[in-house]
Amino acid sequence: MRKILIIGAGKSASYLVKYFLDKSISEKLDITIGDLELSNAKKWIKNNKNARTLKLDIFKEQDRKNAIENSNIVVSMLPARFHIEVAKDCLALGKHMVTASYVSKEMQALDEEAKSKKLVFLNEIGVDPGIDHMSAMQVIDRIRKSGGKLILFESFTGGLMAPESDTNLWNYKFTWNPRNVVLAGQGGAAKFIQEGKFKYIPYHRLFRRTEFLEVDGYGRFEAYANRDSLKYQDVYGLDSIQTLYRGTIRRVGFSRAWQIFVILGLTDDSYTIADSENMSYRDFVNSFLPYSPTDSVELKLRYKLKIDQDDILWEKLEELDIFSSNKKVELKNASPAQILQKILLDSWSLDPNDKDMIVMYHKFGYELNGEKHQIDATMVCTGEDQTFTAMAKTVGLPVGIATLAILNKKIKSYGVQIPINKDIYDPILSELEGFGIIFKEKEVKYLGYNPLNA
Repeated sequence: MRKILIIGAGKSASYLVKYFLDKSISEKLDITIGDLELSNAKKWIKNNKNARTLKLDIFKEQDRKNAIENSNIVVSMLPARFHIEVAKDCLALGKHMVTASYVSKEMQALDEEAKSKKLVFLNEIGVDPGIDHMSAMQVIDRIRKSGGKLILFESFTGGLMAPESDTNLWNYKFTWNPRNVVLAGQGGAAKFIQEGKFKYIPYHRLFRRTEFLEVDGYGRFEAYANRDSLKYQDVYGLDSIQTLYRGTIRRVGFSRAWQIFVILGLTDDSYTIADSENMSYRDFVNSFLPYSPTDSVELKLRYKLKIDQDDILWEKLEELDIFSSNKKVELKNASPAQILQKILLDSWSLDPNDKDMIVMYHKFGYELNGEKHQIDATMVCTGEDQTFTAMAKTVGLPVGIATLAILNKKIKSYGVQIPINKDIYDPILSELEGFGIIFKEKEVKYLGYNPLNA
């Protein structure tokens, strides 16, 4: 039996576990799921004799090392900041490792030693990053092979609600880490290239500089820029690209409404609010507004942000109950961002039968034989319910497929890497198609950049 250790049994692990369980007999897999909270894992594995749970505190070094030593490969589904300690243990104990998270500087520093020990540390093999890399490189490599020269690449991904579960005015619920949603775009200006010019969008303007997208059968979406679109310029081999832009997809109108939170300062995570645990939601909002002996919280907010009472923005705010005097924050020494997250969780948590949806959209502009061409590629994946979500499917399945590829020695390159090589992405994308994760391509008229964003 080949022993797989999964560390972390959060929301994104449901499909991953199911994939391994379905393969456990044919692939001779012995699966251990380690986590502090094992209720989810126990429900997923039921009575499968090839799987077990392990109560694991990753901060207890010896327990962590013991679990890793008793495996052939480790899949870390932990929050990104915890991967490095697991990776160091894998390096010391001679174990392969797979994660869906971005490669950190600390992880990259392990590359040479991993190569010397013939270990595979495969990262960025979820949905975004992950499926976006693989699907993009498949088309980019095909264009290059035909003799084409890439002049434009834009890539967008969003975790949204499927149309049948799209029931609130924001057209949104949390399908992954809520904290990451609240803090999205912070930490520096978004940067990208358009028509050969470097462009920057500071955080306070990020959600008002959006691009519109149309997906056949699903309507119109908007996208705001990711923080750093340039980090994959060298990795993708796009050194001479004229336009390079990566963004996050939302339904039209979300970003304009989210800008209210940014303007008020509710997404700030750099300080804590005094006596936050005793605040009502109304008190919290009021603490960011000027004092008035006569005006209500609602009136002050509308006046400050110039929102008309019949504006859909106002209805979106009211839908969140942020003006409630009865609902309490109940978080001690909380930052504004933490309080906002709690408020949003009240309204944006998935119901048991909710179906989420992943939307991915790539644009490839290229020159061939003196003419400009464009390929648009889209992928839409819909979840089953609150547990087997599209997010869990598009994160977990690539991780699972890649893990088996490493165990079966089909991935032969060692070291810290991401899935941008044909021998990795081709078989994974092919298997994903069997699960309904399929890209639809169409040739469109080359439009280049959007003049409004120039």
